[in-house]
Amino acid sequence: MSEIDSKPKLTLSASFFMKAAMASFRKLDPRIQIRNPVMFVVYVGACLTTLLYFRSILTEGRAVSTSGFILATTIWLWLTVLFANFAEAVGEGQNRAQVETLRKARQDTPAKKIAEAKYGASFEVISSRNLKRNDLILVEAGDWIPGDGEAVAGLASIDESAITGESAPVIRGAGGDFDSVTGGTRVLSDWLIVRITADPGEAFLDRMIKMVEGAARQKTPNEIALTILLAAMTVIFLLVCATLLPFSVFSVRLMHHGHPVSITILVALLVCLIPTTIGALLSAIGIAGMGRMLRANVLATSGRAVEAAGDVDVLLLDKTGTITLGNRQATKFYPAGNVSEKDLADLAQLASIADQTPEGRSIVVLAKQYGIRERDLASLDARFIPFSASTRMSGVDLGVRQIRKGASDAIRKHVERQSGTFPDSVQEIVDFVARNGSTPIVVSDQSSVVGVIELKDIVKGGIKERFIQLRRMGIQTIMITGDNRLTAAAIAAEAGVDDFLAEATPEKKLELIRDIQARGKLVAMTGDGTNDAPALAQADVAVAMNSGTQVAKEAANLVDLDSNPTKLIEIVETGKQLLMTRGALTTFSIANDVAKYFAILPAAFSSIYPQLNALNIMDLSSPAHAVLSAVIFNALIIVALIPLALKGTKYRPIGAERVLRRFLWIYGVGGVILPFVGIKLIDLVLVGAHWL
Repeated sequence: MSEIDSKPKLTLSASFFMKAAMASFRKLDPRIQIRNPVMFVVYVGACLTTLLYFRSILTEGRAVSTSGFILATTIWLWLTVLFANFAEAVGEGQNRAQVETLRKARQDTPAKKIAEAKYGASFEVISSRNLKRNDLILVEAGDWIPGDGEAVAGLASIDESAITGESAPVIRGAGGDFDSVTGGTRVLSDWLIVRITADPGEAFLDRMIKMVEGAARQKTPNEIALTILLAAMTVIFLLVCATLLPFSVFSVRLMHHGHPVSITILVALLVCLIPTTIGALLSAIGIAGMGRMLRANVLATSGRAVEAAGDVDVLLLDKTGTITLGNRQATKFYPAGNVSEKDLADLAQLASIADQTPEGRSIVVLAKQYGIRERDLASLDARFIPFSASTRMSGVDLGVRQIRKGASDAIRKHVERQSGTFPDSVQEIVDFVARNGSTPIVVSDQSSVVGVIELKDIVKGGIKERFIQLRRMGIQTIMITGDNRLTAAAIAAEAGVDDFLAEATPEKKLELIRDIQARGKLVAMTGDGTNDAPALAQADVAVAMNSGTQVAKEAANLVDLDSNPTKLIEIVETGKQLLMTRGALTTFSIANDVAKYFAILPAAFSSIYPQLNALNIMDLSSPAHAVLSAVIFNALIIVALIPLALKGTKYRPIGAERVLRRFLWIYGVGGVILPFVGIKLIDLVLVGAHWL
C-alpha cells in the first residue's frame, strides 16, 4: 500500500506565525466570521459573555456566576475563535508564499512588437503591460516572454523553471501541440514569433495568483454540503440550550433549592456541543488541498476539481508518455530468408545513421551489439534519404544501391516497383511483432526484403503496480491510443489496465466519456492537444499539460506545470486524501462531544439535581472548573489539529469499508477517549494553579 510522500511541511519561521497571528485578529471582522456559521455562533457567544463580564463587575455579589469565572470563560471563547482564524491564516500563509514566487515571475517585460509574422521585420519595443490579445511579438535568445501566447513561427528552447521549478529546458515551436508559451519564461536559444492570447491581467500567471490566494477560494459542493450539515447541528443545539434556561428556572421553583443555569454556562455548553473542531478547520482543509496541488506543480482552477479528483471512478490515460516511455526503441532484429542477423543489423544501421529520431538512434545502438562500429561514409558515396510522410520510408543510397527502412506496406510497394516480392514469411514476422504490441519496421536492399526491426514502446517501470493500487481503490483504468487494436491490446495487457480504446479520435474519446458519465460515474483524463479539448471539457477532472496548446489548457480544470501525464494518478490520490482528512476530522469533532456532556451537564444542574453528580465520572473538582476545563479543551484541540488539517491524513489505497472502520477506531474511539483525558488534566492544572 502506498502513501502520499510529497506532503507539504509547515513553515516554522517566527515571522510566518506572526503574520498568521495578525491575520487571525483581522479575521474578527463580523463580515468574515458570518461566512462560517459554526464559528459565528462561537463569535456571538464570546461577544455575549464579554457583555456579561462587564455587567457582573457592576452587580458583583448579586450575580450567580463570579466575574472571574465569566472572564476566564470569555477569554477562552475568544481564543477558540482566534485559533480557528489562525488555522485558516496558516493555510493561506503557505499558499501566499507560492503567490509571491509567482508574482516575481510576472514582471514588466519589454516586448518587441511586430506588424507581421516575419522574422527580421522591424519591431517596436513596448511594455508588456500594453500588450493586447492577438498582438505579434518577437522573442529571441536571452529574451523573457512578456505574455501568454502561441508560437506562429520559429522554434526555440525555453527555460520554464520560473513557472515549473524544473531546470531542464523545453522546446516550443509553431504548429502541433507544443506551440503554447507562458509569460515569465525565458528563451534560451533561437527565436519565436508569438501571438498574444490574453489581455493584461488575464494571463496564465495572473489567473494562477488569483486562484491560489485564499480569499479567492470558492467552496466546493461537498464542503458546502458539510457546512449546511454543521449549521443544522448548530441550530439544533442552539434550540436545545435555549430551552435549558426556562427548564432550570422551572426546576428551581419546583424543587425549592438550587439556582438556574447561568447564561455563561449555557454559552459554554453550546460552544462545546456544536461541532466547533471541524467548523474551525474546514476552511483550512480546503485551502491546504489546493496548496498541496500547487506544491506538486498542478494548478487547480477551482477547489471543485481537487475534490472531484477524490471521487473519480474512471481514469482515461494516454498511452504514449503516460503508460509508456514515449520513445520507441529497437529491441530485436528478425532476418528474412538466408540473411544473417549481423547482415540485417549492418543494413539497418546504414539506413539509420542520418536518422536523428530516438527510434533511429536506438537502431544504431542495437546494431553496435553485433560489432558494427564506425564507417567511412565518404568512401561509400552515401546519399541519405530522410523520412518523408508521403513515402513513409527513409534510408541511404550507396551509388545505385538503395537501402530502405519503413512501414511494411510502404516497403512492399517499394520492392514491388522494383519487380521484387514481399515474402509471406516476412509478413508473418510483421504480424507477430504487431501482436506483441511493438512496431515492425521492414528493411529492404534493392528489390529484396532482408528483415524486420522490432521497435518497442517500453512500458514504464512500476506502472502496473500503480494500476493495481487504483483497482484496490475501485478506480477503473482505460488506456487511450491511436495504435491499431492488436498493438493496443498487447500494451494494455503488459501495463495491466482494465480496458483500452484503440485508434482513438476526438469523437471516440468524447463518446467514451459521455457513455461512462451516463452510468453515473466520474471521469478523469489527461490531454495536451487541441484535439483533446472536447474530451477535456467533458471530463469531470481534466488535466492539461502546460506544454500543450492554449485550447487544451482553457478546456481543463487542472494544469500540470511539469507536463507529466502520470501525475494524474497523484492528483487522484491527493483528492482522496483531502476527502479522507475532512472525514477524519468530522468524525473526531462529533465524537469528542461525548466527554463534554459528562463535564458540563452535571456541573450546570448539580445544584438543582444533586443526583447528577453521579455522572461526574471524571471527578472534576468543581462545577466552575468542569465548565472551564471543557471550554479550554475545546479551544486547544483546534490548535493541536492544525498540522493534521494542513498535512492531511495518510492516504492508503484501501476500500471504503476498511477506511470507514479505520476512521471509527482512530478518530471515533480516539475522539471519545482523548477529551476525557484532556479535560481531567486541565482540571488538575486549574486546581494546582488555584484558578477560580
